[in-house]
Amino acid sequence: QVQLVESGGGLVQAGGSLRLSCAASTSMFSINTMGWFRQAPGKQRELVAVITRGGSTNYADSVKGRFTISRDSAENRVYLQMNSLKPDDTAVYYCRALTNGADYWGKGTLVTVSL
Repeated sequence: QVQLVESGGGLVQAGGSLRLSCAASTSMFSINTMGWFRQAPGKQRELVAVITRGGSTNYADSVKGRFTISRDSAENRVYLQMNSLKPDDTAVYYCRALTNGADYWGKGTLVTVSL
């Protein structure tokens, strides 16, 4: 069982930055892929960024060049640095972890971007 706890959300003005953190309850070496997803009101949950155990990354087109995903294996954490935020980035952001046999989600952290 892997527990994921997100933090770092909040209210920010358009053009600002936030850094989200996801703390995993187990060693990162047992997790194949970690990622950030988001769900805006009235919309489906969508992928934001993922990072593999080997360090490969992938981003949604809407955040490329603005968001950066990274991992700290020593701290069992994954981060999402979000720059040049837009009102369309407003959503609940969820951390996800994939192991060989299971799929885990955090409870989410709310990001609100105002004009």
